[in-house]
Order: sequence, then C-alpha cells, then structure tokens
Amino acid sequence: MGQQPAARAAVMSDVARLAGVSHQTVSRVLNNHPSVRQETRERVLRAVRQLNYRPNALARGLAGRRSRVIGVVSFDTILYGPAATLLGIERAARAAGYGISIVTLERLDRAGMRSALDALTEQSVAGVVLIAPMLTAAMAVHGLPTGVPAVVVESGGAGELPSISVDQVAGARLAVEHLLSLGHPTVWHIAGPRDWLEARDRVDGWRLALEVAGRPVPPVLQGDWSPRAGYEIGQSLADRPDVTAIFCANDQQALGLLRSLHQRGVRVPEDVSVVGFDDIPEAEYLSPPLTTVRQDFDEVGRRCVATLLELFGQPAGHTTDPQVEPTLVVRASSGASRG
Repeated sequence: MGQQPAARAAVMSDVARLAGVSHQTVSRVLNNHPSVRQETRERVLRAVRQLNYRPNALARGLAGRRSRVIGVVSFDTILYGPAATLLGIERAARAAGYGISIVTLERLDRAGMRSALDALTEQSVAGVVLIAPMLTAAMAVHGLPTGVPAVVVESGGAGELPSISVDQVAGARLAVEHLLSLGHPTVWHIAGPRDWLEARDRVDGWRLALEVAGRPVPPVLQGDWSPRAGYEIGQSLADRPDVTAIFCANDQQALGLLRSLHQRGVRVPEDVSVVGFDDIPEAEYLSPPLTTVRQDFDEVGRRCVATLLELFGQPAGHTTDPQVEPTLVVRASSGASRG
C-alpha cells in the first residue's frame, strides 16, 4: 500500500474560520494585543488548541527583530493600475516609517512567487504585499507559505491571506447607472483581458447593472487594456445607430475609442457617450475630457500597510476594510441620449 499523505497543518485562516473572527484578530490575539475583548481572545485560543495550530517559527522569530522594510512582489508592467498601486504602497509605507524592497517578476506564477518570497524573507523584511491582479497570480498566492505577515492586493477575496482591493463591481455599476440615467437604452462594454480579476469583476458589474434595470445586455466586446483595442473595436461600432453608450474597462481603451469615433465622424457625447475606468492623469485632458471611474490607489496602499501593522501587533492607525469604494468622475464625454 502507498504511503498516506500527511495531513495539512492548520494555518491562521483555519483558526479565524473556526473562531468566527478575522485573520487580523487572530494575529492580534497571538501577539497579545490589548485591543481584543477577553471573550474573543478565549474563543480564538480555543480554536488554536482545537486545531493544534502552531504559528510559523520564522514569522515569530522575526517579530522580535523586525526590520523597517516592507517587501512588495509585483510584475513587470507599464499598465496604470498596477504601477499606481505600487506607488500607493510606497507612499503609505514611507508615511508609516518603513522603506520598501520590490521584487519584480516577469510571470506571476507559483514558482516565481515562491522565489520572490524566499528572497524577501532572506532580507528579513517586516512583511510582504503581493500584487496579484491576474487569475493565475491569485491562484499562485493561495496556500503559499509566506513565513512573514502578508497581505494581497486584488486576490479575488479568497484564500488564507487578508486582501485589499477596489470594489470593481461597484465601479462598473456606477459607470453603467450613470449612462442609463442619461436616457441610453443600453450600454456596450469593451472588456479587459479574461485572465484579469479586475476585468472579470467589471464585466460582472456592467451586466448586473443592466439586468437590474431590465435593459438588454449586448455581447461583451473583448479588449486587452490597450488603446489599439479600443480603436479597433470603435471602427466596428462607428456605423451602428443602436450603439449610443460605451463603457470601457480602462481609460487606455477609451482613449483609442475616442480617436476611432472622431476619425469616423461620430461625435462624443452627442452621438455616443463614453465612460472609462481608472481616471488616469491624462483623462481630463482628452478631447472631450473623459468621464471615468476613479480608483483611489493611495487608499489601497494605506489599507495594505495598516493591515500589515495590525498583523505586526501594532496599532493600524487607519481602516483595514478590505474593499475600497470607487467614485465616478463626470466630465464631458457622457451626455443625454440622442434618442
């Protein structure tokens, strides 16, 4: 008979689930933080005993000699969202008195993640932020032993590690509901790549807003985040009189779409309204200025660092709510339906 596989050792999320508390609360109990109620503390400790949970020895050892450096694992990209997220984390870390050490990967797969975490652990970083915007990256993160306190950005909200993200579904709904309120019968959507979690969530929010309003749901127009994708899709839509409103999954695609519609003599917003997502610095200077959904990347950074501080057993000094609410910025690219 073959040897039976060893049972999986309990991790902190198992304790949190059994005790009915958050990952951060378990960490505070294990670090003897005074802010935890006695009843909650006892419930967590019972779960620890029941699961025979053993905190990672390396992480506990580092707690006593923690550096003032936070490690960040990101990937090689010039896309606005991930780059702005990294900048937001750096600003928040600096404000909290920490420096950052960045490991940039060409591929966010499990082997790359493990290698990056090993490199950061050797530097004795205080904690790690993992930027995991793609499905493959999120799958690589889940179940990966970190050895140090860690938080994930855009992980899909599942797994052992705490995560921080902008509410992408809510952001897409803001865009679509704005266009419907202007009298448009429906809203077309130029989506981002299928393997990006943000792109999937924005499709879900777009579809949900239309369904709740009882409006027809057009087919998804598949893009790739690039201005070229927006431009090429715009060429196919320019001659369709039934298309009066388009929601782009990011501002770069909206930029290409605006160029395409202008070349074909389609007026924005008189003939077609356009809304983007991100609020890139150039958005207000496009022609016309772009209505878009703003993501507060600085707030994402602040909450990542605050969550790590809680995991260190220190006062967070800021909310650690896992979802950051987006806001709609209305400019001149959206207007009343011509119908």
